[in-house]
Amino acid sequence: MNERNMENTGIQLLKKRGRKGIFHILFSRMGMIILLLLVQIALLVGLMLRFQRFIPHYVGAAMVLNVVMVLFLFNSRADNAVKLTWLVVITVLPVFGALLYLYTQSDLGHRALKEVLNQLMEETKDKVQQDENVAERFAREDPGAAALAHYLRREGFPVYDATETTYFPIGEAKFEVLLRQLEKAEKFIFLEYFIIDEGLMWGRVLEILARKAAEGVEVWVMYDGTCEFALLPHSYPKELEKLGIQCRVFAPLTPFVSTHYNYRDHRKILVIDGKVAFTGGVNLADEYINRIERFGHWKDTAVMVEGAAVQTFTLLFLQMWSIHERAPEFDRYLGTHLELPEAEGYVIPYGDCPLDSDKVGEQVYIDILNRAKRYVHIMTPYLILDGEMESALKYAAERGVDVVLILPGIPDKKLPYALAKTHYCSLMDSGVKIYEYVPGFVHAKVFVSDDQEAVVGTINLDYRSLYHHFECANYMYKTRSIPAIERDVQETLTKCRAVTYQTVRHEKLSMRLCGFVLKALAPLL
Repeated sequence: MNERNMENTGIQLLKKRGRKGIFHILFSRMGMIILLLLVQIALLVGLMLRFQRFIPHYVGAAMVLNVVMVLFLFNSRADNAVKLTWLVVITVLPVFGALLYLYTQSDLGHRALKEVLNQLMEETKDKVQQDENVAERFAREDPGAAALAHYLRREGFPVYDATETTYFPIGEAKFEVLLRQLEKAEKFIFLEYFIIDEGLMWGRVLEILARKAAEGVEVWVMYDGTCEFALLPHSYPKELEKLGIQCRVFAPLTPFVSTHYNYRDHRKILVIDGKVAFTGGVNLADEYINRIERFGHWKDTAVMVEGAAVQTFTLLFLQMWSIHERAPEFDRYLGTHLELPEAEGYVIPYGDCPLDSDKVGEQVYIDILNRAKRYVHIMTPYLILDGEMESALKYAAERGVDVVLILPGIPDKKLPYALAKTHYCSLMDSGVKIYEYVPGFVHAKVFVSDDQEAVVGTINLDYRSLYHHFECANYMYKTRSIPAIERDVQETLTKCRAVTYQTVRHEKLSMRLCGFVLKALAPLL
């Protein structure tokens, strides 16, 4: 094992970075798009150069195909924006578009995953129970918020009291507390992260995990398969196992055989002994704690949960872990939690799954917007909205609610940044206030409303998060952490520039054209 210990910093590293370049392209969804585009070009060129007499037949077949696909799309259950996007793709490139649509709708690869997941959810949905006394107290205190809790309970996520929450306005603050909590572990440590990358942050964490594993603590680590080609080598789980750490990779990328690649595990969950849990935007990589600079200052947030609600985070982790091989004895890891009778408010951890018809993440956001009376303040790295989300934002502002959006000033990706700007004028027309974080990149996913409810989690305001990723978040009602969340929003606004009609008019022409062209393809990006 190529192991390097840095005694002066407590860092443990195992491997150099994984492969990039051609492998990453071939094994990603971009590979399939490129392949189908080449098929389209080959067919057209072949017809023109060698089979000119078949061109009228091709044109006629393409027209028939377009009519069939239009009728099929209008009768599908897809979101209207998604329907429009596919109509554009199929109309402009009938062969390429039809093949791509049939491929993405075929369920190749994730059909079996969906069946396993549905069975798993059915078998484990009662592993965490709703305390009816808590639900009744919540309903008496705020019927509107309790209606949201009823919806989440229907999805399998109970409402808890006796739970303390601690908000971290920056990744460095989470990292400091996370290390202290890891040192307290006695029974088990569960980590599920979208990104793990070697460096100071992961090295410090790994050093503790290896030591705890040697002491007999169960340590389970899971990360998304996109890391295999972008950051970590394929053999990384075996290297962790040599340290006594169990490791699984969710949906490793494979070439051209599955639509499974489209459904990524974007969650960030850390559970310690069933007593403490973390979630939020912060992954285990050095840019998240500003150890390295990628896009200016990295503004991120997280929340620590202590008490009864940790059970739901434990269950969410165990369910994802069990997709490929069932985790033993769920009950062994559930039911043990801190008793915090002095904690204030209510907490509902929840997850979102792309393989069902429920858009839980979006529904929670829209519900908060629809019930807000004074303000809804939002931080998000991406703004690629469907019709329902955009309407909810605008309607809240039109009702007189102070709707504020804080977005990056320095983007990590140019295309989503250009698409975000296509929403600016429409939102501002309704009174939504938009700000961009001047020092760098906002990766936080935060909703806070009326000094009494908030969400901190992994769910962005884009199609990837709302439709295609496994996500999680923590809903809070009148917890002690909510004032800290609003203070962080106000502090962040002092470092932002306001977006106005004038600033939009002065955007680079290339940025405006890019957004204009890509708007039709937004649901596919």
